[in-house]
Amino acid sequence: MSVNIAETFELLFDKNNKVAYKALQELQKESAETDCVYPYMDRLSDMLDSNNSYVRTRGLTLLAYNAKWDKNYKIDEIIDKYLKHIMDVKPITARQCIKLLPIVAKYKPELKKDILSALYKANISVYDDSMQPLVYKDIQEALKAIQKL
Repeated sequence: MSVNIAETFELLFDKNNKVAYKALQELQKESAETDCVYPYMDRLSDMLDSNNSYVRTRGLTLLAYNAKWDKNYKIDEIIDKYLKHIMDVKPITARQCIKLLPIVAKYKPELKKDILSALYKANISVYDDSMQPLVYKDIQEALKAIQKL
């Protein structure tokens, strides 16, 4: 059974988060194997501006998973916008962004310096006390993973 990428992509915006999450998982799986989601890079980039944190997270995820197919330097063009989400208003989205950065760095070594710099500069004091240690730990793990690359 092959996934209809265009239809599945539209489901990323479904009001039902379960449906959207399932679409995300399918597109993530496809992105790991082929560049079939790559033509949607501009739309994925637009998702980073969404008011909905779930939509932002899905955009961040699929951009990272398509870094290895990025022959047109789409990620390089939007890396600053991407890295802003290290400090996303929603700590859950920030954490996802941080966890995805080693994937981006692996396939986009030319962005490694920018990514490391953004991680070092991140000010986690904007988050509630309960979230700060989690975000801090994510940042430390991402730094370690990226420095190993």
